[in-house]
Amino acid sequence: MDDSTTSHDRALGQTAAGGWMFLLEAARDIRTTGALAPSGRALAHALTEPVRSQAGRPLSVLEAGAGTGSVTRSLIPQLPAGSRLDIVEANPRFTGRLRDLVRTHPHLAGQCEGVRVHEAYVEELDVGRRYDAIVSALPFANFDPPQIEAIMGRYLELLRPGGLLAYFAYRGTRQARSLLPSRTLARRHRAAEEVLADYRRRYATARSTVWANLPPADVWHLQRPTERLPGASRQSAGAAAGR
Repeated sequence: MDDSTTSHDRALGQTAAGGWMFLLEAARDIRTTGALAPSGRALAHALTEPVRSQAGRPLSVLEAGAGTGSVTRSLIPQLPAGSRLDIVEANPRFTGRLRDLVRTHPHLAGQCEGVRVHEAYVEELDVGRRYDAIVSALPFANFDPPQIEAIMGRYLELLRPGGLLAYFAYRGTRQARSLLPSRTLARRHRAAEEVLADYRRRYATARSTVWANLPPADVWHLQRPTERLPGASRQSAGAAAGR
């Protein structure tokens, strides 16, 4: 068995184990995990487009809500030489797995000094630099409007002027939530979607639908303006209380 076969088998094993772990965490707390399965390859490819579009120079990249690393595995090989990657995940069971992934990823070959895993909420992240690209897999559909405001505001602060953000939303969640017996939950979901729609109106540059994912998802690309953000100020992490 050669090294490439060993690496391939290890990757397959990690992916399968990650799927089971993700399912167990979803059963434990679907509100913060946000799905029943990790993002598929097609969705990971769409989310990492902001990295490919800026290839040709070292990049500073942030991945938020990395889960068990389904997007991370796709993201790492696309990083130009000399790039830095910060991976943020609040679930301690996931962060341990992410550190193992970084340590054993064949593309890094033990050279992982430029990749760091942070066990934190993204609103609380402060590493003293801005990012060329942010890849977000956070389950916005499960958050309250103030939480979404805090996260999106922090994303824009963390991006350099002209930097790109990619995030996704499962298709059909609005219709599904409208069928909920609780009117309070349905109203919360509508209000949350209105917050996201406002950010899209101001900053969106592209949208694509990934039909091959389960469930299908829309991927949005937002860009921080090159000029100063109007009324930009860091939002308190306390706005995300309850996550």
